Amino acid sequence: MKPLDQQQLVKRLLPWAILLIVVIAISPGIGTSDIGLVDAWRSLFGDGDRGVRAIAWDLRFPRTLKAVVAGITLALAGGIFQTLFRNPLATPYTMGIASGASLGALIAFKVHWVTAYWGISSVSLSAFIGALAVLLLVLLLARSAARVTGQTLLLAGVTIGFFCSGMMMFVTSLADVSETYRTVRWMMGSLDTFGGVELTALLPIVVPAWVVMLLLARGLNQFAVGADIAASRGVHVVRLEFLGIVVSSLAVSAVVSLCGPIGFVGLIIPHLTKLVTGSDHRVLLPASALLGAVFLVVCDFLTTLAPGWYGAIVGQEVTTARLPIGVMTALIGTPVFLIMLCTRRR
Repeated sequence: MKPLDQQQLVKRLLPWAILLIVVIAISPGIGTSDIGLVDAWRSLFGDGDRGVRAIAWDLRFPRTLKAVVAGITLALAGGIFQTLFRNPLATPYTMGIASGASLGALIAFKVHWVTAYWGISSVSLSAFIGALAVLLLVLLLARSAARVTGQTLLLAGVTIGFFCSGMMMFVTSLADVSETYRTVRWMMGSLDTFGGVELTALLPIVVPAWVVMLLLARGLNQFAVGADIAASRGVHVVRLEFLGIVVSSLAVSAVVSLCGPIGFVGLIIPHLTKLVTGSDHRVLLPASALLGAVFLVVCDFLTTLAPGWYGAIVGQEVTTARLPIGVMTALIGTPVFLIMLCTRRR
């Protein structure tokens, strides 16, 4: 592996960072109301209307920050999982995290545990507990094997994920229409936020996880060549797999508990980034994080604008104010992934 100094790394990541800064900067001006970008920034630094400031900076901007955090986490976890599992279809939810979180949210809806503690929804807390329970159960099952490997964790995660899906169907069969509807809406993903309480609770978990995942880049480069070769070069393979999977799963659990299972980010972003930057994880992982954040922020813009565009096309007013973020990532991610498959085949 060629040496990569700090100046080269900054040079290769700078375009991605500038793109992210641009989409964050324009986010307060993107919405269904007549409040534009100039009005939003004028309300922050000038004597603009307080209503404009509330919409632009108390509603729109926190959504963007939440999208950035979720996009970075899902893209990093997806890139690490695809390398450790040697599976290009691996996602941050391969370990059954999404199924466990969804089951926890469904149980909260079923028992009518819908309240808030310190500004955090009880549904989010229940989803986080469900995701952590799945992660701990997967680790216990994998530990019972002769050797804890990435493949063992993968098989245990997929099995527990199927079990949670079955339990969700069981609980859903006992739920009424309103409980089922709220569960389905939660599973579509949401970036709605009220103030900065959720982000304050999320950052202490995901930021240390980002640091650990980025520090694993050198070991992942060796692991991608082969586990035996990596071990011969001084890489502790078992520790690499354990740290990568557990830390990534913990960060994803926190994101899913507050945003729901947002698909396609962790699947397509690492592949798309690799086409541009190559397979060196020292560049691939931070570039994937930046592109994942940009992708999710842009998808959030489209969830706001798409209903109005559809209403203008069909000539009637649309009552839906915003599409679920999971729907938009699927609408964009599916054709992008198919194009990538066709391109690689040629």
